[in-house]
Amino acid sequence: MVDELTLRHILAAVLVLAASLLLAWLSTLFLGRTARRLAEGTRTTLDNELLRAVRRPLIAAIILAGLYFSLLFVPFTDEVRSTVGKVFSGLFSLLGIYAGVAVLDGIMTWYSREVAAKTRTGLDDKLVAVIRFTVPALAVLAAVLLVLGMAGIEVRPVKSWLGRHGGQIALILVLSVAAIFALGQAVPKAVESALGRRAGELEEEAKKRADTLSRVLVAAGEALIILVAVFMLLSELGIDIGPLLAGAGIVGVAIGFGAQNLIRDLLAGLFIILENQYRVGDVVKIADVSGLVEDINLRRTILRDLDGVVHVVPNGEIRVASNFTREWSRVNMNVSVAYGEDLDRAIAVINRVGRELAEDPQWAACILKAPQVLRVEKLGDSGIEIKILGDTKPLKQWDVMGELRLRLKKAFDEAGIEFPWPHTKVYFGNTPPAREKAKEKKG
Repeated sequence: MVDELTLRHILAAVLVLAASLLLAWLSTLFLGRTARRLAEGTRTTLDNELLRAVRRPLIAAIILAGLYFSLLFVPFTDEVRSTVGKVFSGLFSLLGIYAGVAVLDGIMTWYSREVAAKTRTGLDDKLVAVIRFTVPALAVLAAVLLVLGMAGIEVRPVKSWLGRHGGQIALILVLSVAAIFALGQAVPKAVESALGRRAGELEEEAKKRADTLSRVLVAAGEALIILVAVFMLLSELGIDIGPLLAGAGIVGVAIGFGAQNLIRDLLAGLFIILENQYRVGDVVKIADVSGLVEDINLRRTILRDLDGVVHVVPNGEIRVASNFTREWSRVNMNVSVAYGEDLDRAIAVINRVGRELAEDPQWAACILKAPQVLRVEKLGDSGIEIKILGDTKPLKQWDVMGELRLRLKKAFDEAGIEFPWPHTKVYFGNTPPAREKAKEKKG
């Protein structure tokens, strides 16, 4: 392998390798300083992302080149030198593939942060996701073919097959991705246009209804497109899909007999969405579970309660759905005052506080009808309960009630109106004061 290795050869190889390591270290310092200077002088982060992307490939290329040139000083035989050249040629090719993928990923990262985040459509986000998945996959394929070629394995049949079928496979993938993108853009607009706004329905409520139905339709459409694309790809790969379709039909029948609960869930979910019983963003009580609807599809509904616990409720288990935020919500609360207080005066203070809250610019947008006294609700053990009602926008009733309680406490303190607390009067054989007064009046 080596003709005659002398000290001069070893020193030359070590010096070249040390020089390459020093150059790599200097390059690291230079790129770091350049990145900091660009960050201070430019508004965009594209240059920073590109420098970060090329940093590792550049350092690896310098070290790899130093190692290659250092080996040139070793007196290998011609056969070994040829093998070393092929190995390093492959390594440089792999490094070039990695550098290209890293640069593209840096560009996509910059685009996602500075461009896609400012656009109203989500199409560019999906395109970035597809590019980030497709390009590394193609890079891995190219790297595998390159390594196989370096190992002496014949890859010409693989390249020939890719030449015949690669175009069709790429076309199927591109059309499938385009169909999914088109579905995601067209369905929400079509659903929003078809449903419109009902009489008296708020814009936010109409949007939630359209978004919920659109999400379900888009998910079902994407699943169908992916299924068709998979069968087309299998057919392009030379796999007979006839038996697969027949087998799928038999399996479907078997699953249909054994999955009655699943079918019940799907049918229940379909009617929940079509009848607009609740939507994503509503607060509901279903199957004895209360919470905010985070997601809904044909099979299940996901709720999150006030403790942050996520509940997954199969739609088939829902018998009664109580929606706390359908179109509008209501302030419904009781306030107790002591028996010794003037009720007319207390009611006047409550109504005044309700009007002031509804006229407050900070709360006016949340309140549809000012909270007002409805009636004297109950003569309780320790006080008189007064019923207060008012209408708010969906999801705002709890915020409004919290603010109303705070203002009522302050207003009652200023007016000297007493809130009752549990207490008991005890008489030790003597006549209660009320009866004494009654006897004196009769006498």
